[in-house]
Amino acid sequence: KMAEKQEEPSNAQNGEPDNAEEGEGKKKKVKREDLPPFEIVTGERLPANFFKFQFRNVEYSSGRNKTFLCYVVETQGKEAATSRGYLEDEHAAAHAEMAFFSSILPQCQAGARHHVTWYVSSSPCVTCARGICEALRRDSGLRLTIMVGRLFMWDEPEMQAALRSMKEAGCKLRIMKPQDFEYVWKNFVEQEEGEEAKSFVPWEDIQENFQYYEEKLAEIL
Repeated sequence: KMAEKQEEPSNAQNGEPDNAEEGEGKKKKVKREDLPPFEIVTGERLPANFFKFQFRNVEYSSGRNKTFLCYVVETQGKEAATSRGYLEDEHAAAHAEMAFFSSILPQCQAGARHHVTWYVSSSPCVTCARGICEALRRDSGLRLTIMVGRLFMWDEPEMQAALRSMKEAGCKLRIMKPQDFEYVWKNFVEQEEGEEAKSFVPWEDIQENFQYYEEKLAEIL
């Protein structure tokens, strides 16, 4: 098992400006339960600093209390269509996975076959896994592939059972490779206006962490 590391991210890492005048010792640590409920945020491209922090496939997740979900929906109906975008949540009210089924999928052609691919910062929680299974059983024309940056609470037996139930319901679960992170960077991350698109710069241990999580997922499934 990877050693558990604790990291208190700076606000800048998490997409928020740091207060330079406030000393580290004076910073008030905000517990997750103290956070106000956040609405689901949707869009076409997410800020680069959010991607670099939230999608990082590290062995620790301290401070990473959001789910970022980038989606591609390929509709095979009367008119073939492809739509893409992203959702984010604050792990407060509805999670991004459930918001996809309530707000994004209903906008696609009813009765058509939908091939959906998610690129998610971390794997679904137990409740969302249950909702995904229900959605797949309810809609025989839905095909779902989930590419995850890291596994959420993978060593919990309940979570392992939830991942297996998703596979049994027909969901394809994959760990994001370095090439998948690069795909998200190119297709879902904001580029500064007037600048040429910046190339994706892999972080340290990206390949090693991918292999670690891939082995864990294989053991679980």
